[in-house]
Amino acid sequence: MIWKLINLCVLLSRALTSPTPSSPPITEERPCHIYNFGRSADCLGRQLYSVPRRQFPSTLEQIDFSYNRLQAVHVDDFAHLPQLRILQLQYNNISHIDNNAFKNNALLEHLDIFNNSLQEIPATALTPLLNLKKLYMSNNLYKHATLADSFSKFLKLQLLSMGGPLVMGLKKADFQPLKNMKLQSFAIKCSSNLSYYEPGSLEVIQTMQMGFDMAIDQLPNALLYMLRDLANKTFSFIQFRNLFEFTYYMGKEDIFEGLKYITASQLTFHRGKFNENLLRMALMNLQIAPIKMLRLQYIDFARSPTFVDSGAGSSITDLALNKLDLWYISNPDVLRFDWRFTWFNKIRELSIQNVYFNSVPCDAWVEMEGVEFLDVSNNRLKDEFIFNQLCNYKGSMPNLRTFNTSTNDLTSLKVLSLLTKEFKQLQELDFSNNQLGSAINSQNCVWHQNITRVIAHHNQFVSEALHCLPTTVHYLDLSYCNLDQLDITYFEKTTNLKKLLLSGNKIKFIPSKWKSPSLQSLALDGNSFGLVSMASFQDMPQLSQLSAGNNPYHCTCELHAFIEDTISKGKVNLTDWPQNYRCYHPEAFLNTFVSKYFPGKVACDIRLVIIICVATTAAVILILMLICYIFDLPWYTKATYQIIRAKYRAHKEKSAVESGTFTYHAFISYSHSDADWVRDQLLPCLENNRNPYRLCIHERDFMPGKWIIDNIIENIESSRKVIFVLSRSFVNSEWCNYELYFAQQKAMGKTFSDVILVVKEPIDPRSLPSKYCRLKKMLSTKTYLEWPQQVNQQAFFWLQLKSVLGKPTMTCEETQSLRNRTSSVGGISVIAYPREDETPDAVTPNVNKEEEAINETNGNNDNLSNQRPIPLVARYETMKIPNLKSHSQVKGRTGHIKQHLPPHKHNIEHSQNRLKTMSSKLQEAMLGLIEVFHSYSGKEGDKYKLNKRELKTLLQNELGDFQEACNDPTVVEKIMNDLDENQDGEVDFQEFVVLVAALTVACNEFFENCDKASK
Repeated sequence: MIWKLINLCVLLSRALTSPTPSSPPITEERPCHIYNFGRSADCLGRQLYSVPRRQFPSTLEQIDFSYNRLQAVHVDDFAHLPQLRILQLQYNNISHIDNNAFKNNALLEHLDIFNNSLQEIPATALTPLLNLKKLYMSNNLYKHATLADSFSKFLKLQLLSMGGPLVMGLKKADFQPLKNMKLQSFAIKCSSNLSYYEPGSLEVIQTMQMGFDMAIDQLPNALLYMLRDLANKTFSFIQFRNLFEFTYYMGKEDIFEGLKYITASQLTFHRGKFNENLLRMALMNLQIAPIKMLRLQYIDFARSPTFVDSGAGSSITDLALNKLDLWYISNPDVLRFDWRFTWFNKIRELSIQNVYFNSVPCDAWVEMEGVEFLDVSNNRLKDEFIFNQLCNYKGSMPNLRTFNTSTNDLTSLKVLSLLTKEFKQLQELDFSNNQLGSAINSQNCVWHQNITRVIAHHNQFVSEALHCLPTTVHYLDLSYCNLDQLDITYFEKTTNLKKLLLSGNKIKFIPSKWKSPSLQSLALDGNSFGLVSMASFQDMPQLSQLSAGNNPYHCTCELHAFIEDTISKGKVNLTDWPQNYRCYHPEAFLNTFVSKYFPGKVACDIRLVIIICVATTAAVILILMLICYIFDLPWYTKATYQIIRAKYRAHKEKSAVESGTFTYHAFISYSHSDADWVRDQLLPCLENNRNPYRLCIHERDFMPGKWIIDNIIENIESSRKVIFVLSRSFVNSEWCNYELYFAQQKAMGKTFSDVILVVKEPIDPRSLPSKYCRLKKMLSTKTYLEWPQQVNQQAFFWLQLKSVLGKPTMTCEETQSLRNRTSSVGGISVIAYPREDETPDAVTPNVNKEEEAINETNGNNDNLSNQRPIPLVARYETMKIPNLKSHSQVKGRTGHIKQHLPPHKHNIEHSQNRLKTMSSKLQEAMLGLIEVFHSYSGKEGDKYKLNKRELKTLLQNELGDFQEACNDPTVVEKIMNDLDENQDGEVDFQEFVVLVAALTVACNEFFENCDKASK
């Protein structure tokens, strides 16, 4: 009600100029909004000219019909609303109310007909409203304020606002019906030109709040009578509005004399004109009046032109007020209306707002020695306005505990610290809504150690500026300061901080090592971080309240775990949960409440993920093992590995053969007990041929005078292959064990195919001692040759051995001088060019028994670890032919013959014509080879080469007898692979001649062996 009186002057001018407003243009009535289950109707501002009674349900209890164009209230408008309790009709144009308008509204408690056009107080219409508690009927056009006797029946009335701009005065009988009523609030409005006031008019009023809206410019003494009528009464609030509306009081009579007899909690002067004379009168009486709060707001202050400072002390030196408010005063001279600040001396709480003073003299700080609360907000203050380096602030403001400088233009925390460091009792500092927080103006700050509460919201802080804040704070508000990150080092120093507000900043992440041992309440809502975890607050043991809503949360397992842990433990209360917690990322969960985000346990529990992964892996391995077992995959894998390994060995052996040069074709390693078999059987068979093998045995070929070990190493390295003659004597020989071990450790460089095992006597690998582990493995994994005891099978044994050894080739005689050695059994040379006059006895070394024992194991020193299985029967031996790739001599001879043939640029016919002139058998055989080859090569593809199909046809037609002796269906493919050395998928003439030559050599050897056997 009191605040409505503040607007009476504005409304008064409208009422005086237009008592009965003209009707506006007719507009279509807009229906009211019915809500609250039919109990409330909102018709505010709908430009209605009449009450839409048909729209109103009978259950209505509240109607807001304000700011419409209603001109009258008729008997039927609200007759059907018996439950109506609140009716708001203010700001209409009501000039008439029917006497029975509220007959059926006996429950009405609140009626507002403020600011209408009523010509008289509607006493008859109000008579049925015995439950009325609040009645607003001021600012109407009635000319008298006399209340009818029926008002005495409003025993429940608590608030009454009456009067208007046409009420020229008050009479003693006007308020007699209220003499037995105790109101909470009473407000009276009179004309701005008060004409009369009868003493005692307000004497019967009993209220806690009293409001006067009247100007006494023409009748200043009326204030004396009004204050006398209020004497010896107690009020919580008294307000004088527009006390002097047009003139400044220049009289000598003290019109505020009656104030000293009034007890009131607060006295307010709203608007009106004041000079130093009127203000001094009021303050002098307040020095002795039992009034403890004074507010001067919106007053128009000006010093009198005749005022002269006599230099004497101020007359206001004992104004002891609990609170003094100076608000919205246009002239800052009011602060020292008599050129002194002494009237602030005993003020406990001083609030100066919107006065816009631009300096604070040095004596002002000294005079405010009793001020405990100082509020200078909303004054556009700058740093230089409040701090003067020439002033001595030591000892000033000795009782100040709270200093509010909010909503100004301050920029320097350093200046503020210099000003307040002498305020010994300062505990709370509010500098919100300024421009503080820059790094350059936030250095070297020195604060008093008593400051425990800092309010700094709505500034422009950078993280570096936090170090310029007091570290003794218990409460710190840094909301809306544009902070994008936190300087944890500052918060580590604020060991007593209990409440921290960081709402509305731009903080992008919460540090995980944020230590604040005393922090109890933390506000982080409205920032820019999306991740928060339990680790962020684990170093805040006292934290009990957390507000972290309205952030762009990334809904992850970490966030879910934090929320679940926080809610389940109950130690920290999420004050804004759950309505302010929404997902921002990922997009699928945009605007989803975090409380409704439930990620899967598998996705969030790392232990469960590990268990599932381990279990799944184990299951897969078991399934694979089962599949392998069922389908015998290990066997296939092993077989594939062996194929690849064999191909790799073949390639390695081929490279070794092509690049290596050797003195001997083979080194023979045997036991002394087997020497007779070696001399009588092995050497004659291999060395007494047309193309003899060059073999190395210790009895014959070791260099006299050399160390035995050196001889062994040198001769093994000079031999292409090593033949081990295995027998029980070989196994039981200690020297054999030593030499075999030595050969293993020294790694003589022999490949698997370079080691040939000849088992002279049957040996069970399982019976071998453990020290022969490598030999066991060789016997178990490597195909070996076994010496047959039957004579008729020995010829085949020698064919197999020669097949493994390959055809003899040229040695390295061109690069080193070789000794000529002869065989101990026939005198046949085993080197490339033997001398005719050399005998075995001339070259056989004389070795003693020890050397002979050592030599038993010469052949055993090969690198047994690199052995691989040797085929029992060579591929072509199934056709009774040796390995084709070992016959390099045959290739050389065919190359020699090719030199006598015509070049390829001549055609085949020309070549055949020349050969037909040859009459010898050899020449005829050569011609036959050429004719046979080209008779098959010209059918498909290159006419100078045989493809696979042509080769097969040739073998079937020309070598059918040989092929029938072989049961291998893939013999053609194998022959093709062996012949095709350049791997072009075809066999040329040179490669074909190798096949024929190899078969011819095999046949010749077979016939020779048969001839020897028959003899």
